Amino acid sequence: MASSLRFDGRVVLVTGAGGGLGKAYALAFAERGASVVVNDLGGDIKGDGKSSSAADKVVEEIRAKGGKAVANYDSVEAGEKLVQTALDAFGRIDIVINNAGILRDRSFARTSDADWDIIHKVHLRGSFLVTRAAWNHMKNQKFGRIIMTSSAAGIYGNFGQANYSAAKLGLVGLSNTLALEGVKYNVHCNSIAPTAGSRLTQTVMPQDLVDALKPEYVAPLVLWLCHESCQENGSLFEVGAGWIGKLRWERTLGAIIRRQNRPMTTEAVRDEWAKICDFDNATKPQTIQESTGTLYEVLSSIDSDKGLSMNPTSQQTSSSTTIDPAQAIGKKLPSTVYQYNYVQPILYALGVGMSTRDPDHLKFLFEASENFSCLPTFGVILAQAAFMGGGLASVPGLNIDFTRVLHGEQYLELYKPIPTSGEMHSEGIVADILDKGSGAVILLDVNTYCGKELICYNQFSVFVVGAGGFGGKRSSSKTKATANPPNRPPDVVASDVTSVDQAALYRLSGDWNPLHIEPSFAAMGGFERPILHGLCSFGFSARHVLKHFANNDVTKFKAIKVRFAKPVLPGQTLQTEMWKEGNRIHLQSKVKETGEIAIAGAYVDLTSTVNSLESKAAVQDTGLQSNLVFEEISRRIKDVGSELVKKVNAVFQWDITKDGKTAAQWTIDLKNGSGEVYRGNVRGRADTSFTLSDEDFMDLVLGKLNPQKAFFAGKLKVKGNIMLSQKLEVILKDYAKL
Repeated sequence: MASSLRFDGRVVLVTGAGGGLGKAYALAFAERGASVVVNDLGGDIKGDGKSSSAADKVVEEIRAKGGKAVANYDSVEAGEKLVQTALDAFGRIDIVINNAGILRDRSFARTSDADWDIIHKVHLRGSFLVTRAAWNHMKNQKFGRIIMTSSAAGIYGNFGQANYSAAKLGLVGLSNTLALEGVKYNVHCNSIAPTAGSRLTQTVMPQDLVDALKPEYVAPLVLWLCHESCQENGSLFEVGAGWIGKLRWERTLGAIIRRQNRPMTTEAVRDEWAKICDFDNATKPQTIQESTGTLYEVLSSIDSDKGLSMNPTSQQTSSSTTIDPAQAIGKKLPSTVYQYNYVQPILYALGVGMSTRDPDHLKFLFEASENFSCLPTFGVILAQAAFMGGGLASVPGLNIDFTRVLHGEQYLELYKPIPTSGEMHSEGIVADILDKGSGAVILLDVNTYCGKELICYNQFSVFVVGAGGFGGKRSSSKTKATANPPNRPPDVVASDVTSVDQAALYRLSGDWNPLHIEPSFAAMGGFERPILHGLCSFGFSARHVLKHFANNDVTKFKAIKVRFAKPVLPGQTLQTEMWKEGNRIHLQSKVKETGEIAIAGAYVDLTSTVNSLESKAAVQDTGLQSNLVFEEISRRIKDVGSELVKKVNAVFQWDITKDGKTAAQWTIDLKNGSGEVYRGNVRGRADTSFTLSDEDFMDLVLGKLNPQKAFFAGKLKVKGNIMLSQKLEVILKDYAKL
């Protein structure tokens, strides 16, 4: 038999607990080990009068059964006092049941200001004040459960209860928002619409029905929603007579009335009315993002004048989301072409914060500059149409809701500096699809060419919310992995204050999402105002690295990888922290005003760095014999790398020491592309890592030192897949002959 649900150590505040539902909750919580604050003002059903007897009787009943309880006689409008009673008596507050209520039933025409105001003060404002008083205590202790008591009158309306129904539906809205704001602190909030016999329902139900609908038939749901093992959050339940049902919103597929260059008329609404009201194949949005996502699609449809398919098989319908990796992986996206002159690189540079105030920026802002250049991260602009232009919609096996697609990570690698003008065409492919449970990750590889010459490669990692659970793999060797920074203070910190118009400027480079410019759209997305594009913050971070570690020399830029962690608001300060490890610069970007990390797990790989900014932990490696070996291996792998990648399929990292300290790091990548040997820490994750001295390395390569003996003697340290070292031994012998 399953163990019973207990509340030992938990402190519960129940408002309006002197009788009816509140009393049933208080007794039930106490019976299961909770300490209970029994609140009741002791007034009548209209809110008049005051008495301590109702709360005292419930407390006495709990204590008589061996439970813990104290009384509180304050109005819920004194929310701080109610919560303070819990803190004074039991030292904490874990659960709040907003149950207190009164009635002032009147037909709408006869409802006075006083009738309206007192209902809202007790039900809506009272629940707000009590919950607010407990909120920070719950956040700080990383646990809280809150119940709002709505009503069928609030959901469906009821004659003579305009004041009551308005307040009760308001509680559902309050609950939904608290559920969103509290979830990261393990503070959950749900609403119930109970039907039970009480002194309030006596006025709207016959007595025999009141007697049949026991409050004890509601209490079990409330206790379950408040238990630490229950993860339900932001939901609404009807409950009564032993029955429980969960409610959700539903809407029709609707119809688009407006078209480009065609007025929206009342007659057009009339003509489409049947379609607007047709609930066949209705959708069931669960978040404001899902609800407003259709509006983004509508705007895109109107702007392009293509029309939006509003039918049950449409990819905009979240309920029909399906993913079939077998069909989608390996499928090519439609090719895209990007034509530009010097204007677009300059506009992009301004969009990521460059300014004529800094003389070093002139080479990116003035087309007649002797060294006029494109910022390396302009490479994402060349390729973004493959991601943002709707190409995914053409891929078989991807039946997804595009309003739920988030840009999660970005990788960019340059094969040569980007021309300052030209015509680029990009070829995209679905590289892999991962099942993350709560969603799906789609890896899009995009190669961009100038003629037949490969200029750059992008990997867009996009997360489709709610599309997981299809039984796919959770990881992929094709992912360009993020990398955590070293566990030491950063070597360099750079800051830039973004302009309040930063997003408005950056969007001119091609990302026209109204989320970044239109306040009402930002609000519908849950943001206080329009947010900065993630790729804009990406550009800020990259140019900080380019300036401080490559003297703004674009020929030294090789690759960048980032994970987008938090949004940035235009006008906030972006602070980039950087760590130098060989030719890899680890970085993370924070919002200085809040301390929140906006870009995480990020790094930039350079071909070489400015000598004056060597890492504090780096050791001068002049005279290392092992350098010659790795350089020779690098040259030879260029000729036969593809063949070795098929045979080996592994990444090896070497830490070469001198006098007991790390003097150099080398990576032999025989897993990705056509293979590569490069100086520095591994990009992503190594399958096997080796640590040994420069002298022992040379003895091992020349056959003077047996690898197994070196391992058991402690001269050779190995991490990861040790068996792969057997494949590496052949490579060293065949390709390191000097």
